[in-house]
Amino acid sequence: MNPESLYPFLSTEQGETGSVVADVRASTEEKAAEIVALRESLVDLHGERLVRCARQMAACFQGGGRLFGFGNGGSSTDARQIQELHVSPPPRGRPLPAISLPHDVATVTALSNDVSFDVVFARQLAALAVAGDIAVGLSTSGGSENLLRAFEEANRRRMMTVGFTGYDGGRMAQAGTIDHLFIVPSSSVHRIQEAQTTLYHVLWELTQQALRGRL
Repeated sequence: MNPESLYPFLSTEQGETGSVVADVRASTEEKAAEIVALRESLVDLHGERLVRCARQMAACFQGGGRLFGFGNGGSSTDARQIQELHVSPPPRGRPLPAISLPHDVATVTALSNDVSFDVVFARQLAALAVAGDIAVGLSTSGGSENLLRAFEEANRRRMMTVGFTGYDGGRMAQAGTIDHLFIVPSSSVHRIQEAQTTLYHVLWELTQQALRGRL
């Protein structure tokens, strides 16, 4: 089957379809350049903070601590990716204990139905976490109530707290409950989440280095 019969907008013929392809190409190139520049800016913005955070995370893991990740929507997928990165790392990586709170569907739906969606992560931390564990929350806006309450609970339990957010940091930047806050200075949800992915992968790599005594 000819691909153009399925995707006529990919035609290179002159006219309207050619204009559409040119617009798509220009938009793609612009977005790619935008995320590359944003990721490069994070080195100066967060480089030293990443190293400090990685050293503290390594100390928590060495002391028997576990990581609890949480977020809403696309950020819940990032929380799951953080869990998998730690529990089942690439070759030569050290497996580390991590849990993605949004993916305990029974608990999340029970708390949402019986109490409030605002407490779904805080209640899980209250039940599972102890001092010396690590709370990692992700948000694009920084204003999610259930994340803010989770960080409050993490503080009460003397956990290490790590946050990822966008824009100007939102309420997460004002809360005073997050030990290491990584703000991606962008107003695009897509660019924020792409940059956050880079940040938590770099943080994982640095933590692995710290566990080996190389950081």
